[in-house]
Amino acid sequence: MPIKENAKKAVRQAKKHAVGNLAVKTAFKKAVKIAKKALEVKKGDVKEEIRLAQKMLDKAVKKGVLKRNAAARKLSRLVKKVNLVAKK
Repeated sequence: MPIKENAKKAVRQAKKHAVGNLAVKTAFKKAVKIAKKALEVKKGDVKEEIRLAQKMLDKAVKKGVLKRNAAARKLSRLVKKVNLVAKK
């Protein structure tokens, strides 16, 4: 356990940040999964689901949960799958 006050405060802050980061992480993962499922089933508006996934990825980047290039890579792969299905 930390002894100094600032170390104790850092532990408290780390716990709060971990909870917030987990919420953002699950939100973007869920959005990407929903978009992929909509693509497989071809149910609903796939473009709307991708837009929501992009929004969640951008929010994760803004909050520092995900790096910019990682989010771009995930979105790129998702859009690539959509375009592949659209061609068929």
